[in-house]
Amino acid sequence: MTVRDEIHAQITGALADAKFPIGTPEELLAAFPDGANTTCKAGNVEMTAGEAGKLLKASDFPFRSAKQVADVIVQRAGL
Repeated sequence: MTVRDEIHAQITGALADAKFPIGTPEELLAAFPDGANTTCKAGNVEMTAGEAGKLLKASDFPFRSAKQVADVIVQRAGL
């Protein structure tokens, strides 16, 4: 599994119990198990939900699924 795939899987896993749609950055951070401190690690990449949130734009919302959140984050992070 690539670093991109691993981070993507960790994000979708962390949001498995989230209620979608998620309409704001604050709702998204609250949906992570440890909030902004939720951390994904793979290879030499480590990213918190708070750091990942900085990659998002207001126009990205609302998110309709965990996969959609993960897709945007890994793409913007350049993974």
